[in-house]
Amino acid sequence: MEPILHEAIEASKVLCLDQLGNPGLVVGAAMARSKSSSGFKDKLGIVSLTSRIQGFGNWMEQLIAESTGKIGRGVLPVVLDGNSPELNNVADDVLIIGLVDDVTDHSFDVKVSGGLGAQLLLWEVATVVAAKLLGVNPFDQPDVESAKVASRAFLENKAPAQNPLFTDSGIEVSAKNLDLNAGSNLADAFKLLLATANDHSYFAIHAYLDRGRDDAFEKLRDLIAQVSSRPTTFGWGPRFLHSTGQYHKGGPAQGVFLQLIGSEDQELAVPGRDFGFMELMNSQAAGDANVLAAAGRPVVTLRFKDKTKALGLIQTILEAK
Repeated sequence: MEPILHEAIEASKVLCLDQLGNPGLVVGAAMARSKSSSGFKDKLGIVSLTSRIQGFGNWMEQLIAESTGKIGRGVLPVVLDGNSPELNNVADDVLIIGLVDDVTDHSFDVKVSGGLGAQLLLWEVATVVAAKLLGVNPFDQPDVESAKVASRAFLENKAPAQNPLFTDSGIEVSAKNLDLNAGSNLADAFKLLLATANDHSYFAIHAYLDRGRDDAFEKLRDLIAQVSSRPTTFGWGPRFLHSTGQYHKGGPAQGVFLQLIGSEDQELAVPGRDFGFMELMNSQAAGDANVLAAAGRPVVTLRFKDKTKALGLIQTILEAK
């Protein structure tokens, strides 16, 4: 811990200066006020190529999304790697930030180098600066509670989370704010979902699955980004509800959402409660879908038991686009 604290203390000496060279002010201004052809870049591609910090982009994602995404404003963080499709043809509304070892080696829009202690402090300051420029309170999370309320309503009423519009190859499909009907199929659902996007949209995949056993589903992020040419995020449910979930509901109305929900044959009871963990997870997913839909966001929900089969079918449909 001592080296991390030392880095943070040294960084604080620069970050507290009221001058143009303050990196917190520079990065915060870039996050909130980088020009695009139609206004400002409001999506942040985070590429971590540094060997000094592992997994830092995921921490940045939570910090930036929850702090800035409210009252219809915000900056969408999109965690990328060096091979992400978003880097092949950078969209006009995306600012690429590189976390690198050597700032002279790369051509990202913004390049940041430094140890963990320094970077933690830098991004906290930069995010507050960006929030100030956007006119939002970085310490408020007004839309996190809405999904909790909707989830509790499903649990209290013992109502089915969502009735599917149709079932295709063992995958139950339901949708909100999309013109799907009982005569549709899985390919139709993806066709409509992709067609909903415009030049300002982003896609968000919400995977209510086992993060340890079902990590193969993460490859869908690159596939959707490739076929849509739009920034795409991937979040494990329900944990994302307390981070990027704030941006999804409170930020700009640009999101197109895909829920992936794996069903288990055996329910595990929640101690001291009259419902199980699967029922709880389903209520959280359904509650979030309802709140997203009420905010005008399109949502497609897929439920399945055979995860390997479902992943294969989804990949086949996307690869054919």
